[in-house]
Amino acid sequence: MPWYEVVALLAAGMAAGTINTIVGSGTLITFPTLLFFGFAPLVANVSNTVGLVAGGLTGIHGYREELAGQGRTLRRLVPTSFLGAVTGAVLLLALPASAFDAIVPFLIAAALLLVLLGRRLQAWAATRHPDQESRGRRVLMTVGVFAAGVYGGYFGAAQGVLLVGILSALMTISLQHINGLKNVLVTVANAVAAVIFILVAPERINWSVAALIAVGALAGGYVGARVGRRLSPVVLRGLIVVIGVVAIAKMVF
Repeated sequence: MPWYEVVALLAAGMAAGTINTIVGSGTLITFPTLLFFGFAPLVANVSNTVGLVAGGLTGIHGYREELAGQGRTLRRLVPTSFLGAVTGAVLLLALPASAFDAIVPFLIAAALLLVLLGRRLQAWAATRHPDQESRGRRVLMTVGVFAAGVYGGYFGAAQGVLLVGILSALMTISLQHINGLKNVLVTVANAVAAVIFILVAPERINWSVAALIAVGALAGGYVGARVGRRLSPVVLRGLIVVIGVVAIAKMVF
């Protein structure tokens, strides 16, 4: 592998790890980079998924203060994300890579709308249903996190945006605390998909690529946590919307 390709993949991995921790959509940097260097789409997708797990781990560590006291929520949602990711990874190996192309931009657009309306939806929900642990809200969160997990196991670009949108509409905690939950759920989905790919389709993994992205993402997750936790809710919400719009543009055009 030429030196410039090594540098490019390390840089792409770091950028993706940073963006994933703050918002999500880091795959929209690494995946096109791999395609640019001539890797087959399926090999690029699988190798990228394996590599980006490392960035999720440092991102979770960086958001450990926001995760404190959320053990009950995590115990309920982590298994849901796990099962969704298993489903998505199996679909990736069984279906053509273009199967979700048509619907993904609409999913991201819907998530962005939820992010923009998050505070109003939270206020409305708190008035109509003061109990955040109500059965209806738990069911909606379970369905939403499972669907995001399926998407994460299948492709994963902007999975974080989807989760922030879903959780913003259904929870009354701060956006930074939601971001902490998002980092755990996305990492679970990526890790599950990575393990399935390693066990079922190891021939589709380019280990050099996965290793370079992992090294870059490991550093990026640390940087992302340092930067993201200092952003105000307004700035963080705006950044999510901007990155989500860019994600839609890249997928459509």
